[in-house]
Amino acid sequence: MKTVSATCFVWLFGTLLPVFANEQLGAANIFEDFKRGFAGEPGHREFLPPDEAFRVTVDIKDPATLAARWDIADGYYLYKDKFGFDLTDGDVRLGRINLPSGHFKDDPEFGSVEVHTGSITVPLSLRRPRPGEAEVDLTLRYQGCAEDGICYPPIKKTLSLRLPAQVAAGSAYGGASEPVAEHDALARQLEGGAALATLAMFAGFGILLAFTPCVFPMVPILSGIVAGQGQHVTTRKAFILSSVFVVAMAATYALMGVIAGRFGHNLQATFQNPWVLVFFAAVFVGLALSMFGWFELQLPPSWQTRLARASNAQAGGTLHGTAAMGLFSALIVGPCVAPPLAGALIYIGKTGDAVLGGMALFCLGIGMGLPLIAVGTSTGKLLPKAGPWMQQVKTFFGFGMLAVAVLMLERLLPPALSVLLWGLLLTTGAIFLGALDLLRKTASWGHRLARGAGLLVLTYGSLLIVGAAAGATDMWRPFAGAALLAQGSTTAPVKLSFMRVKGAAGLEQALRAARVRAEPVMVDLYADWCVECKELEKHTFADQMVGQQLTRLTLIKADVTANDEEDRELLASLGVFGPPALLFYTPDGTELHNQRLVGFVEPEAFRSHLDRVLGR
Repeated sequence: MKTVSATCFVWLFGTLLPVFANEQLGAANIFEDFKRGFAGEPGHREFLPPDEAFRVTVDIKDPATLAARWDIADGYYLYKDKFGFDLTDGDVRLGRINLPSGHFKDDPEFGSVEVHTGSITVPLSLRRPRPGEAEVDLTLRYQGCAEDGICYPPIKKTLSLRLPAQVAAGSAYGGASEPVAEHDALARQLEGGAALATLAMFAGFGILLAFTPCVFPMVPILSGIVAGQGQHVTTRKAFILSSVFVVAMAATYALMGVIAGRFGHNLQATFQNPWVLVFFAAVFVGLALSMFGWFELQLPPSWQTRLARASNAQAGGTLHGTAAMGLFSALIVGPCVAPPLAGALIYIGKTGDAVLGGMALFCLGIGMGLPLIAVGTSTGKLLPKAGPWMQQVKTFFGFGMLAVAVLMLERLLPPALSVLLWGLLLTTGAIFLGALDLLRKTASWGHRLARGAGLLVLTYGSLLIVGAAAGATDMWRPFAGAALLAQGSTTAPVKLSFMRVKGAAGLEQALRAARVRAEPVMVDLYADWCVECKELEKHTFADQMVGQQLTRLTLIKADVTANDEEDRELLASLGVFGPPALLFYTPDGTELHNQRLVGFVEPEAFRSHLDRVLGR
């Protein structure tokens, strides 16, 4: 043992003596070894200088938004918790910063930590008290390492930026006076308006949203819940059930909004997984078959006894089940992002005020639910109390449940197959409800009116089946394609060609190519499960005049259907909480942030909007 120790000592002495004996080879030799590692000399692993390993750029997206982007070389990573941002030399302030999610790694220095590889884009919202131009210094702090190699010291980089005026003068794109996007205006209303007036305004917006495709599927769900109570339902009980459904739905919207605004995670998008949609569609099919009387949904006797006690205690029973249906309806049935919702999310993200933002979203949900309460209560008022009519009513609402299942599945199915399903549903429903039964001469006017309505539904369902065979893609226009062929190509919609991209890197590459061609751009944030995205395609983009205007732009479709990490990073980098959203860029690549559109837009309004974007 002593021999080994002496040998080691001699080896260390012989190795280190030349270094300490030569004054010129002191600390300089250590740095020379580190430099040779960067230069890739023989015997050393090659490491990039920090500015090459972590290339950082800051883009001015609009007067109120910056985008800090790091392009991380292969084999390197940045620590998520080491990012820092500061603004100096001005009265401009940063809003709340939401960093995209990374992935966890076992780091030799810090243990299990969250890191970023590849690229990361961080949107930075600005609070500017003055409308004119501003010069600011943005300081970025970050730290990273090389895989199985060195760890760099913390890096601090300061960039000088000149922010454009918030109200721009006339330009070739965007018009002489830039309007404020609707969702941004609502966010400012939350930030500076009177609280009670603002909450009342959001409740009003909710009432308007109640008449959109996002809320329609909830009507048969709630009506089916009330009808499922059978002959014992009263107006009071129908009102209580409807109110519980709506309050649960509104509370879910508020909770989802707070989570999305604070953490940048869209729960609705998470629940649009195909397996989830198919599962809940199957649940609604099962509920429909139960209402047809094919089987009864019964729990084990011991569970029934416990539920009976709970039902007696709450003087109405099924309240928990109704609340659960309201929750799942908000999460799964109606995944839409409208301007009021986007405005509240922007406010929460910028200020961190989850209380006022959550209250605004709750009022929005209550407004959306007021018509539902009216429908549910009237269902309880109009339902027959006993007799054979009861089974016919339950059969009617059973087909309503099947309609909800079709609405969920058409997010996944080809358009022609969706039209076929609607045709089969309408024809089968009309036959089940007696459209082909013989009508007695002594039948009442009510029976005759119902029979006539049944025949109309049967006829339209048959047309849908024929239209689907001809390739129809819209259940409201089953013969649109055949009509266009008959009229000739002069009236056909303009065939639009969208460049499909994936993730922030794909979008940046497409925008760079458009800048080279000096073309204006429209980016369509789309998902297969987004109801209003498909409404835009069917009605707005299919309009002939809209199509002619869109041919003047480069069209990019960013598909976020998968809602994976790459999609969430793209939405976070753009400051968008979910589809549908339309973004517009000038030929030099500058986004017209105030011209953003969120939610469905009618063709006429969209044509006017394109006129402003194109500066006509």
